Amino acid sequence: QVQLVESGGGLVQPGGSLRLSCTASGTIFSIYAMGWYRQAPGKQRELVATITSGVSTHYADSVKGRFTISRVNAKNTVYLQMNSLKPEDTAVYYCNAGWGSLDSPGAYWGQGTQVTVSS
Repeated sequence: QVQLVESGGGLVQPGGSLRLSCTASGTIFSIYAMGWYRQAPGKQRELVATITSGVSTHYADSVKGRFTISRVNAKNTVYLQMNSLKPEDTAVYYCNAGWGSLDSPGAYWGQGTQVTVSS
């Protein structure tokens, strides 16, 4: 019902930057929380960064100081600015939205976008 459309993934070199975006569309008019999760091959999905409809944010320790999450509430759009990328950031990044908390996902997921950090 709620569709999340992601863009911005790709191949970048270590130390490079990438900006992901995700826009939610559907029958809802507002979303409490939006965020990004990632999953590397053979690994469990992990939280990257989340943001509420207010100004509260939450980041995984591994990305603090390097990634910045932001959103435009009127557009139900969330962004993830990724700087100083490392090979260990390589994963499929999934947009998430709903009425979850800062550390628990909502009900809606995007299809995922591949981020590969390699020389």
